[in-house]
Amino acid sequence: MDFNTYQDHARSTNKPHDDEFQKLIAIVLGLCDEAGEVQSIFKKWIRDDGADPEKLSKEDVAKELGDVLWYIAITAHELGIDLEDIARLNVEKLKSRSERGVLGGSGDNR
Repeated sequence: MDFNTYQDHARSTNKPHDDEFQKLIAIVLGLCDEAGEVQSIFKKWIRDDGADPEKLSKEDVAKELGDVLWYIAITAHELGIDLEDIARLNVEKLKSRSERGVLGGSGDNR
């Protein structure tokens, strides 16, 4: 499945909201929440399982990453951005950083 097809599927499951600003804020907060769910899986894996590779549930991580992807797709849609464009721009940015030897630096405008 390509990114834009996924984005269309995600949109079909997005709950309508009367206020556009509140809808966008709720979506962005959901994105942060779901990213925190991924972080929580790793925190508990380190804390409870000693970071044993055999005990990390990749299925649980994949489910939460799917939720993150959904929120990214919906956020992008609400802003009029195609996921394909986001992916392309990100690849171009990382390729440029790699070519300039600044992948390991900090800041957005490296």
